[in-house]
Amino acid sequence: MAAARLSVVGTGIRPGGHLTLETRHLLAGADRVLAVVDGLGLEHLRRINPAAESLQDCYRQSPGREASYAEMVRRILAALDRGGHVCAAFYGHPGVFVWPAHECIRQARARGLEARLYPGISAEDCLFADLELDPALHGCQSYEAMDFFLYPRLIDTSAALVLWQMAALGDVRRDRFEADPAWVRALAEVLMADYPAEHVATVYEAATFPLSEPRREPISLARLHQVSFSQASTLYLPPLAAPRLSEQRLARLGLVAEDLGPAAYRRYRDR
Repeated sequence: MAAARLSVVGTGIRPGGHLTLETRHLLAGADRVLAVVDGLGLEHLRRINPAAESLQDCYRQSPGREASYAEMVRRILAALDRGGHVCAAFYGHPGVFVWPAHECIRQARARGLEARLYPGISAEDCLFADLELDPALHGCQSYEAMDFFLYPRLIDTSAALVLWQMAALGDVRRDRFEADPAWVRALAEVLMADYPAEHVATVYEAATFPLSEPRREPISLARLHQVSFSQASTLYLPPLAAPRLSEQRLARLGLVAEDLGPAAYRRYRDR
């Protein structure tokens, strides 16, 4: 058997439909596939590679997410010890909010083995499409919700704000999967220091099946504590106002607002 190497891939948000050609190739050619999927997702992977095994039972075998993630890492590295090409597959993008993926790569490389992370379709990709959001238009700030709450950030209200993993808000011990209402209310109060109470956010959840629709529930910040958040929930806040051009920075280059074209000048004039 060939020397051990690890490929870490993402299955995307929708089972089967979001697999890239690169990921399919890696899955098909692997000696062993360990995937954090079950149900239809696992069936689809087994059509590509019959050796695919599910790691979903790690959640049932170990109490709390930390222990579950550690068990995933242990089993992937154990497969790697047997040699050959091991492909570890995670939901969505394997490098986005997937600690076990990064830890497997770190430990494999510490052993002197080849390990590589490959891109997949993430919930962020789906959010940009479903909300028709172009992050290049006004910019986009992106934070894990609990991290955002605990570590004060300077918010640019002229850019979009995306807060991930809302269901984990207040999960200090990392052993539950629902948001603490007190934390949600406190988060809303933090946001209302920069946004008006009536500013409308969107609770977003990507569609996980081809015929299903994404969740796009508008809610004012003042009422944020009244909505439910699932493990798939993301909070999107649109820009409050357009950004302002800097006369000083334009002057450094010998420019005026009109030199930037009609759209940029109109934003500058109407500030």
